[in-house]
This record gives sequence, structure tokens and C-alpha cells, in this order.
Amino acid sequence: MYDISIFGRYTYLVTEIVWGTVAAVLLGRANALRKAAVTIVALYPIAYVWDRYTLSVGVFDIKLRTGIDVAGIPLEEHLFMAVVPGLVIGIHETIFGDEPDSANAPK
Repeated sequence: MYDISIFGRYTYLVTEIVWGTVAAVLLGRANALRKAAVTIVALYPIAYVWDRYTLSVGVFDIKLRTGIDVAGIPLEEHLFMAVVPGLVIGIHETIFGDEPDSANAPK
């Protein structure tokens, strides 16, 4: 596996930008940007509380980050909380988005 730590303190940010771009492309191709945005907004408060807690008790020690904190957590973590559900929805919609819903399909 390629060592991306060459980006130093921007390593985490670079990974979020790369995977966020992948998510945005998938969501755009699947015409699911709005669906992802609504889901991310709904999940964000839960993710924020969870992240803030796990960071405060020392579950994560993020070394390769910018050092910029927003509302008590690293900037990169805020991006992570959008990128992960965006990527999941983008992949899901790319795979299943055009299939009719079998539960609602006429019989």
C-alpha cells in the first residue's frame, strides 16, 4: 500500500478530499445529491456527539491532521462525517438506484 503520509499534517485532509470527490461523482451520476444531503444533515448531530465523545476519551489520536479544530473537533472529522455517508449512499445508488422497488412493484 502506498504511504500517503508524505502530505504531513494535511494527510487526513487530502484523504477526505479524495474520497469526498469520489462520493460527489457517484452521487452526481446517480442523481442522488439531494438524498445524500438530507441524510447527512440528519446524521450529522449524532456523528458530532459520538465523535466529540470518542476524541475526548482518547479513542482516536489523529496525528496527520491540520490542527484546525471547529466546534471542539478536528476540521477533518467534520468532513469525514459528510464523506462517509455520502460515499455509502453514492455506492448504494450507483448499484441499486435504477432498479424498481420490488416491494412496491405491481404484481
